Amino acid sequence: MYEKEKAEILKACLRMDRYGLVALSGGNIALRTEENHIIITPSGMIYDDMVPEDMLVTDINGNVIEGERKLSVDTPALLHILKNREDVNCVIHTHQPYATGLGLVMDEIPCNLTTMANAAHGSVKVAPYTSAATYQMGIEAVEYLGDQLAVVLKHHGVIGIGNSLKQAMYSVVYLEEAAKTIFIAKCIDNNMPLFDQEKIDRAVEIFKYYGQDTDDVPDELR
Repeated sequence: MYEKEKAEILKACLRMDRYGLVALSGGNIALRTEENHIIITPSGMIYDDMVPEDMLVTDINGNVIEGERKLSVDTPALLHILKNREDVNCVIHTHQPYATGLGLVMDEIPCNLTTMANAAHGSVKVAPYTSAATYQMGIEAVEYLGDQLAVVLKHHGVIGIGNSLKQAMYSVVYLEEAAKTIFIAKCIDNNMPLFDQEKIDRAVEIFKYYGQDTDDVPDELR
């Protein structure tokens, strides 16, 4: 079941690797289906070796409906996010180095790029450290996400969310791009200019019209 969705998740896993957001078997993806089933990547499998059939299908409580592999150890946290955010259909967990690194020395990654405003909806908070494989990881993620589409897990990695796999992927990829930019800027001058909220809100609104399957940007936003 869900062959198309499983294939799309595998593509996303390989993209995470290609964009340097994970290495080997790090991170995971959980996708909610229209039937409120959850497709989850298996534990500890290198993405290059994975096939769609390795994915597992569970109910919202983590009971396996289909699949022979071991569930991701982060399943309790992923399911907690999906249970508590009905607007979220996809959760992506990465170990991306730049955003995670900034999270060691910052309480919030400031929004300084249009792409970060577009895809993460503003500055991204850093949640306190919690161990992997625990509900607390999901609890902290929900608390610190706020209205943004990503949160940094201190000493650990990043959680990106979205109403689709595509939206969640954009949030983690563009957060990492912004984190690299901040790192470069701070190496040169610590007094880095930031976006104000008006610019962030405008970038978020314009991004709703981005892509081939959307309407043209209305005149009032031009």
